[in-house]
Amino acid sequence: MCEEQTVSLVDVLEEDEELEEEASAVLAGSDSDHCSYPQGYVKRQALYACNTCTPKGSEAAGICLACSYKCHEGHDLFELYTKRNFRCDCGNGKFSELQCKLHPDKDEVNSLNKYSQNFFGVYCTCGRPYPDPEDQVEDEMIQCVVCEDWLHGRHLGCVVPDCVELQEMILLTWHKHTVIHIPPFPSKKKSCKRSHEEVEPRCRLKELQVIGQKRVQSGAVFWPSPWRSKLCSCRICQVLCLSGLSFLLDESDTVLAYENKGKNSEQRRQEDDPLMSALDNLNHVQQLEIIHGYNDMKTELKDFLQRFAAEGKVVTSDDIRQFFEQQSRKRRRVDAGEFYCT
Repeated sequence: MCEEQTVSLVDVLEEDEELEEEASAVLAGSDSDHCSYPQGYVKRQALYACNTCTPKGSEAAGICLACSYKCHEGHDLFELYTKRNFRCDCGNGKFSELQCKLHPDKDEVNSLNKYSQNFFGVYCTCGRPYPDPEDQVEDEMIQCVVCEDWLHGRHLGCVVPDCVELQEMILLTWHKHTVIHIPPFPSKKKSCKRSHEEVEPRCRLKELQVIGQKRVQSGAVFWPSPWRSKLCSCRICQVLCLSGLSFLLDESDTVLAYENKGKNSEQRRQEDDPLMSALDNLNHVQQLEIIHGYNDMKTELKDFLQRFAAEGKVVTSDDIRQFFEQQSRKRRRVDAGEFYCT
């Protein structure tokens, strides 16, 4: 006789844990219920562009996570992952027929927002969509720290490192027509003892100019995450960096920092979940009953949704409400003893 396979409650609840973690890393750091416009130019947030409201040929516009749910439901959206220092455009002067449902009182434009080809659904130096129906080559998309565009690994002009998620990429070729001053890394110096006297760090850029050293490089560069803290910190280089690139000096600007913030927020939410707290107090028999009930509801919900898919119908909130009302009535009949095993 085959030994019955046992599944713990933890196995059931963590079935899609990996996918949920990926989603929460991007989305949990942003507010899904309230438009982010009142917060001003948000340091980093999940963004979308609506191809239905602002298609190619119109002015580029970006919308926050909450507006993508509440104001643009059913629209053709481009997922932009995250962008820095952006204020939600939903319903402003760039939208001729749509008014924001969450925060309609907006300025005509957000003059400090920066836009790119991504807002029209194309990426990389090749200017192609992602996913690209005409491109059958499997390739990783990597985001440039400076312009925040996404690029194919094969178009970077360099070898992509194995642990790319632990590093940040700057595409030098992409910015060859733009004056970008990235402070060089400071040289290592022997420490000298000076009581209570603040020493102005030497400028690494000047040192390189004195010895006539030039860095000729094209393509992309990958630097491990602490590289920002190792940039030249002299006053001249800081002024150069503050000219539009102050984020390079900010360790919390990284996408990794944003993702960690989202994961921590989601973890705190789960710890405060009353359902999880209640499950911890149940005995083994009660947990098994919940597992069976969960599996039954999961099967019935799948069958319920498949009927809509077969008929090509959209599932509305009223349909979901009706399903759970039926489940509630069924449960009450079971509790009243209307169903018997034969």
